[in-house]
This record gives sequence, C-alpha cells and structure tokens, in this order.
Amino acid sequence: MIAIVDGGSTKCDWVILENSGKIHLKTTTLGFNPNIINPDFILQEIDKNEALFFIKNHLEKVFFYGSGCGTPDNAQKVRNEFVKTFPQAEITIKEDLTAAAYAAYNGKPAIVCILGTGSNSCFFDGEKIRVDLPSLGFLIGDEGSGSALGKHLLRRFFMKKLPQDLEQDFRDTYHLTIEEAIRSMYHNPRANAYLGEYNKFIAERKKHPYFQNMVFDELKNFLDYQVLPYPEAGEVEINFIGYIAYIYEDILRAAAAELNLTIGKVVQKPIDSLVDFHLKYILN
Repeated sequence: MIAIVDGGSTKCDWVILENSGKIHLKTTTLGFNPNIINPDFILQEIDKNEALFFIKNHLEKVFFYGSGCGTPDNAQKVRNEFVKTFPQAEITIKEDLTAAAYAAYNGKPAIVCILGTGSNSCFFDGEKIRVDLPSLGFLIGDEGSGSALGKHLLRRFFMKKLPQDLEQDFRDTYHLTIEEAIRSMYHNPRANAYLGEYNKFIAERKKHPYFQNMVFDELKNFLDYQVLPYPEAGEVEINFIGYIAYIYEDILRAAAAELNLTIGKVVQKPIDSLVDFHLKYILN
C-alpha cells in the first residue's frame, strides 16, 4: 500500500492507496510542521489514529508533503520519525509547495501559491519547482494567510479599530480577554493555528465592507510580496491552493486584477488532485 499525505500546519490529509491505485482509505491527523511541534509528536499522533495504526506496517511507500519541510534539517527530523513509524516503507519527504505545484498543475508552467494557515509561492514548469522567495513564517511572513488575517482581527479588536457593530459582535462571540489572547499567542506551540481560527469570524462576515477592504488589502499584500517578484508573474497564470484562497476567491481575483495578474485554478483541498498527479506522473 502507498500513502500520499498533504501536511499543513493545522492538519494532514492522508490517502492510502492499494497497489492497484484504488483508494483504500482517507483520514486526517493534526499537522506536523517541525517549526512549531516537537517531532516526537508525530509518532504519537499517528498511533492515535486507528486507521493508520493498523496499516502502518503494510505501507511500502509514503509520500509526505509538509509545511516547514523546506529545509534539509526539518525534512530530516520528519523523516526520522516516519522511518520509526513506517518501518517497511520507502519514505519521501518534501515541502508543501511541491504538493501545491503537483495539485495545481494543468499542463503548463504557472506560479503556484499556498494560502491556508500559512502562505508560500513557487514557479512550476511541469518538471522543476523553483522557489525564489523564503518562507518567513507567521511572525514576519505568511502574508495573506489565515494567521495573518487572524492577527489583523485581534489587533484591531484590542486597539479599538473595528467598527462598533463588528466589535460588539466579536465581543459577544468570543468573550476574549487580553490575558487569554496573550497566553494563547505567546505560550502556544501552535500559535499560528490559534490566530488562523479567528478567520472563521471574518469568513462568516466577509460581505461586510470593512472586512472586504481588510481582506483585499492583505491579499494584495500577499501578491506584492510573494508573487510580483517572480519574473514570470505578468506572463503566466497564478494557481492557488488552500482554504483562504478558496473562500475569498472573488476578493483574490479582484486584488490580482488591480495588479494586472491572471488567476488560474483555485483549489480548496489539494489532496485529491495530488493523488491524481501521483497516479499519472509518479507511480506509473
């Protein structure tokens, strides 16, 4: 059996294939970003998943594409845990950008972007992935992401910048104190996911003019920092993977149009397209 895994910072989507290519099962675990968790957590989390626990000794290949795995050191940390967990399997560890490039591929070169809890970008010509820009994480990077939007919301709430209706609505929804927010942001290994959770409040009210403007500005910020520096930006389509790109697609396309950029595919969850790419180009 073969495992194909799309690993975000918040969660991992798993598809287990039989050798024939037929899907055996689908499941999810928490995310395994080595920048924000102790790698020892990986084995524990997999063993908690009953479906994975019972088939882990039967896997022959594992393809794991994970956020935070873009450096050799981080990729090796994850590999070490996967070797322990799947002792019979050939392990492939690559960064989540590779999964995004594969999942968004439509037969022609494109800039491929991730907009989920975090954000990132690359250029994919169908064979090689080129990354021109570093991933700086949620503290000083991740423009346009769920964590960036959550950060905007919390900052504007506590600094009394929200319109009165949104401020009262937020207060009634979360009853959040500054003490709780500080504790959750600065004493939490998954602070980026914590910030990203507040995007739900924005998404449910995305037609509000204030949030329309806030999201537009942040997505334009993403395009400015993570797309425009690519020399191909004005010539090829820009394909997107991730929940943030999906739920704010109309705003994203408007921000891109203002910068004379062309948006191609927008895929909410890459796992199904990622499996298709493996069946067509890798496993065959």
